Amino acid sequence: MTKESVLLGAAPLTVEQVVAVARHDARVELAPEALEAMAASRAIVDELAADARPHYGISTGFGALATQSIPRERRVQLQRSLVRSHAASSGPEVEREVVRATMLLRLATLATGRTGARPEVARVYAAMLDAGITPVVGEYGSLGCSGDLAPLAHIALAAIGEGPVRVDGELLDASAALAAAGIEPLELHEKEGLALINGTDGMLGMLCLALHDLERLLTTADLAAAMSIEGLAGTDAVFAEDLQALRPHPGQAASARVMREVLAGSPVVAAHRTNGFTRVQDAYSLRCAPQVHGAARDTAAHARRVAEVELASAIDNPVVTLDGRIESNGNFHGAPLGYVLDFLAIAVADVASMSERRTDRFLDRSRNHGLPPFLADDPGVDSGHMIAQYTQAGIVSELKRLAAPASVDSIPTSAMQEDHVSMGWSAARKLRRSLDGLGRVLAIEVLTAARGIELRGEGCAPATARVIAALRERVPGAGPDRFLAPDIAAAVDLVAAGDLVKGLDA
Repeated sequence: MTKESVLLGAAPLTVEQVVAVARHDARVELAPEALEAMAASRAIVDELAADARPHYGISTGFGALATQSIPRERRVQLQRSLVRSHAASSGPEVEREVVRATMLLRLATLATGRTGARPEVARVYAAMLDAGITPVVGEYGSLGCSGDLAPLAHIALAAIGEGPVRVDGELLDASAALAAAGIEPLELHEKEGLALINGTDGMLGMLCLALHDLERLLTTADLAAAMSIEGLAGTDAVFAEDLQALRPHPGQAASARVMREVLAGSPVVAAHRTNGFTRVQDAYSLRCAPQVHGAARDTAAHARRVAEVELASAIDNPVVTLDGRIESNGNFHGAPLGYVLDFLAIAVADVASMSERRTDRFLDRSRNHGLPPFLADDPGVDSGHMIAQYTQAGIVSELKRLAAPASVDSIPTSAMQEDHVSMGWSAARKLRRSLDGLGRVLAIEVLTAARGIELRGEGCAPATARVIAALRERVPGAGPDRFLAPDIAAAVDLVAAGDLVKGLDA
């Protein structure tokens, strides 16, 4: 992929730009007007730094220590100590793309000119991103208020030349990595340590990545459901546009449109129009797929609107206002993000649950309309896809647990100064696991539906035929039992790459 360039400071970032930098290493540039705005607000901070009166974050301590005045000769140490002490995460390393998204979004806030940080600070962050220097961040440490403190502090620590980083996967000391890239470590001035750690950037970055992935996964869910209808000899009549218009939810209309597109030209569903549909109606997991998938689409659309507002925000405490005031505020609280991250986890669990029910129908000879039990080649000797559905069931059960909201939890910190926190980071972490699970569940449904369609032997829609052909390049067709895990892994890879839904109009 050719590396594109993302400009910061001229307009708010988009979800797609966050993904481009975080996942595909797009380069970043700082708009001239961003650097000018930063210089202007820095002049205000410098003026207040010389004031005899204490100003929070400039000449005082932080959090519960905000009343502690700090003499000027100790303020560089104050900023360094702030970053070091807050870089206190623990646990497994956070994924590279998440750390990069977090860095980018903190840089985007710096570029608004509302934090009072010098342009040099932004330039170092941009240079680190372009050099592929990724600070090591542990999974635990953020409560989502005041923002993602610990993850952001680890990034700031690397910018001052301390702590571990990774470059091309290799673990290095930050000072060595910066030197190799020709980047001078930062010496933080008044307020700059605070400006680098006070934001919702980690949870917002994970939300942007999730929204990007969920768009693909929900189209995959529509594809899988349509294939299951074909494989189970169901009907497409319920997806008619006029029927869907009676309940005009946008997501429902979109999912029904994808399913009609997949089923177009299917000899199996076409036969119902000439021979009559012998069942009164299909089961809910088939008939109501657009309603459930569509509700998930609408949930994602709401979450995207929240993300777009956050991407247009300048989050720090205190901030430099447009008229030159330095004001404390509560904009770092992650509630708006925590709520939608939890909401998405609920939708993901439900879409996966419905997918598992469709797979199960294929395996039950009393409900699969003429297919062999468990789609086995020689039932009794062979088990077919019996245990593949167990795998789905285990994942779905896990997704239901992950759907329990993190944002209803709170635990007081900082000597009760921070007495209500959002847990938005935790909501984002579990959503990432949920999306991984959904992809695996859908992959197993696609595998099962393809096998069912082939075993039925009545042909299939052109769109389905393309999907089955893509699968068969990696996964053999029906036959005696074989080692099944590699087949599932291959299908999971195809789902993750988006190969199965290319060309579908969502």
